[in-house]
Amino acid sequence: MNSRQLLKAAISVVLFSVVLLVPAAFPADKNAASSAAALPGTKSGFVTTADGVKIHYLHAGQKLGFIQQDGKTVKGTAWPSPAILFVPGWTMPAWIWEHQISHFSKTHRVVAIDPRGQGESSKPTDGYYPAARARDIKAVMDQLRLAPVVLVGWSMGVGEVVSYVDQFGTKDLAGVMLVDGIAGADPNPQMMSALMAFAGNFLKEREKFTEGFVRSMYKKPQTEPYIQKVIAASKQTLTTAGVALFVGAFTTDNRPALAKIDKPALICIAPGGPWDALYDDMQKRTPGSRLEKFDGAGHALFVDDAAKFNALLDDFITRIRKP
Repeated sequence: MNSRQLLKAAISVVLFSVVLLVPAAFPADKNAASSAAALPGTKSGFVTTADGVKIHYLHAGQKLGFIQQDGKTVKGTAWPSPAILFVPGWTMPAWIWEHQISHFSKTHRVVAIDPRGQGESSKPTDGYYPAARARDIKAVMDQLRLAPVVLVGWSMGVGEVVSYVDQFGTKDLAGVMLVDGIAGADPNPQMMSALMAFAGNFLKEREKFTEGFVRSMYKKPQTEPYIQKVIAASKQTLTTAGVALFVGAFTTDNRPALAKIDKPALICIAPGGPWDALYDDMQKRTPGSRLEKFDGAGHALFVDDAAKFNALLDDFITRIRKP
């Protein structure tokens, strides 16, 4: 494995994926503007978890002018069913789903969250591992009364969505979408070496690392203002929390929980990376799941190819709603 492949492997690991006492953080950046203000028609709010953490969310969508009661349509208001909840990856903000929020809020109730330690959510000292962040997802779903919901997790969010199913089952879910991330892996010496190098670079050169990391997520051209906005958002996560998340994801194997997904499941990937075999394994472990490949797209495939991603999710939800 050459140095470029090693870096790519390391980046891929942390994307899906002992707090170190390195008090490195970045001041507020003008590019990290309020996510709600940046997305017209989107409301911003907070849910407080059982351990006192405030989870920031974006909310969009219109209520329908009728409800179902005793099998009949009557006057009233109701949210379209199902709702969609988007969970971003490592250090990423809720608004990175802006193309999906804009598209799906026309027909569905849409919520995107800043996971704990990210974006505008609280920055606590604990809870930076998949099971805890899955409980945060549960708190958002319960307090906003989202069920039934299509749960969409990207990158590190894949493990957190699978951890949600492992802890809470699928009774409140209409479907699951897993986007370019894995639920676990069997480490080998090369992987461990890449992981250590990745973590060391993150700790020692956070500014330089973050810029390279963000730019690596895309294969298609993005505007420089957009790239700078994502970089600023990533830097809102404390370095200590970023490393803790990295360790928490890497030391968790949720692959056995994939068998518990008994609702429709769609796996979307950008092929050609070091994890293609693991994606195939995920599909085999997830009953009835479908694997869709985004050739030519980067890790943030829902940005690089938003039209294809939205069409796939539209079709996925249409199939779910059919009796």
